[in-house]
Amino acid sequence: MDTATPAAHISTRALTLGYGAQPVLRDVSFDIRHGEIFAIIGGSGCGKSTLLRHLIGLRQPLKGQILFNGEALPPPGGSAREALLRRLGVMYQGGALWTSLTLAENVALPLREHTALPAREINELVRYKLALVGLAGYEDFRPAQISGGMVKRASLARAIALDPEILFLDEPGAGLDPLTSRLLDELILQIRATLRTTIVMVTHELASIFATADTALFLDATTRTTGALGPPQTLRQHSPNPRVRAFLNRDAPP
Repeated sequence: MDTATPAAHISTRALTLGYGAQPVLRDVSFDIRHGEIFAIIGGSGCGKSTLLRHLIGLRQPLKGQILFNGEALPPPGGSAREALLRRLGVMYQGGALWTSLTLAENVALPLREHTALPAREINELVRYKLALVGLAGYEDFRPAQISGGMVKRASLARAIALDPEILFLDEPGAGLDPLTSRLLDELILQIRATLRTTIVMVTHELASIFATADTALFLDATTRTTGALGPPQTLRQHSPNPRVRAFLNRDAPP
């Protein structure tokens, strides 16, 4: 019988994740609520990116379950799996924009691939999504013509092109200066409020964790499992795991 919390948007149950027969993470269980910003955190090599790849369906767990709205992730290759993945948006760490296309063409790609909307409506949606991330007027620019922070925002616009139920962000602030990173944090909060999207992000940026996350899942590289789960401020001050406190107090904001 399914033991997922009824209100959970995503649930995992006793996940063991890895490559081949080599586990990277063991016995990972958590729930993500609708509309929550959920941060996956921890030091290098703890399995953050591995967990993200499994949550977005790029890899199959060695053991355990991933549930969306209480239903198991469909097997690869079927129409049910494709229908679910169309309800997810992903912003990749490096942006992953097509360098030969303009920003408008990049954002239009998922709309052209997954909808039957006429070109006029697609163009209107593209302009709206670029404006939502602060890139109005940059529709005809190519990725090489804009800054790293703008590439991140354009990638975010593409990730929300289909109004996803769940938005996955892979190190959104990586490589950005503190001011640009803070502006991106504010944009993430705005998108959650505007689109009512559940947001799951992998990050090691402490300022972003404390500024945006409702809940943080700490993955412990030593034990290769969950080290803590809860509000970041609570974990920073009261977690019984010294590695969690050490991670969250490293240059942490007051």
